[in-house]
Amino acid sequence: MEARKTSKKRQAILDALLETHTHPSAEQLYQRLKPRYPDLSLGTVYRNLSLFADRGDVLRLGPVHGQDRFDGRTDPHAHLLCTRCGQILDVELPPEAETLSAAVARATGAAVSSYSLFFRGLCAECRQKADEPSASA
Repeated sequence: MEARKTSKKRQAILDALLETHTHPSAEQLYQRLKPRYPDLSLGTVYRNLSLFADRGDVLRLGPVHGQDRFDGRTDPHAHLLCTRCGQILDVELPPEAETLSAAVARATGAAVSSYSLFFRGLCAECRQKADEPSASA
């Protein structure tokens, strides 16, 4: 793979992603960085996030409301996507997750090198709102 020169903007994009736990989209990172880098383009943010994901420096979580979301945390952990507000939360995995990975390897004969668990449901805040009695009732 070709070596790429690290630019200030590229490093700023990576740092901004590593500093947050909100699993932002390229657009959200762009909006955060634009005041500091007025000549930054949204295309630059997209290209660099793709580069980071391809290199394994960050995780591409897939689209939420039509925009790919990214995670700077690459250690084994799961995610919960709130189907109402779109928030993505990190979920720490219990030790049994490694057992599950080993079971998949045994069942398929494959060499499992990584895995991703993605849960969908309501976050605590949206769940609480859903459980509140309606004001019009």
